Amino acid sequence: MPQGGIDEGEDPRNAAIRELREETGVNSAEVIAEVPYWLTYDFPPKVREKLNIQWGSDWKGQAQKWFLFKFTGQDQEINLLGDGTEKAEFGEWSWISPEQVIELAVDFKKPVYKEVLAVFAPYFQ
Repeated sequence: MPQGGIDEGEDPRNAAIRELREETGVNSAEVIAEVPYWLTYDFPPKVREKLNIQWGSDWKGQAQKWFLFKFTGQDQEINLLGDGTEKAEFGEWSWISPEQVIELAVDFKKPVYKEVLAVFAPYFQ
């Protein structure tokens, strides 16, 4: 589930499209739904400490805007090196069910993922 920041002056939808491209190389996708509100979570203390060292600032958590994309391309388009503009963020990928997303998520993100998937449930087959 690619995620990333919003550049100054960029709207969340365009940021999501850009992040998908940067992190997976995917251009063949269309936005089909959006969670109509922002979702937040706090980092657990150990994660927060690690991120403070890694990023050099005191991040308490994240606020996120979620979009559901329909992939319209072929699997060969997916490239975990992304579009070459950023450092690779993923080591592997696979198509999984919404239930598996929850099972595989780190504990502190599970409530947000459950809410996102509940909003998007009408779009799943």
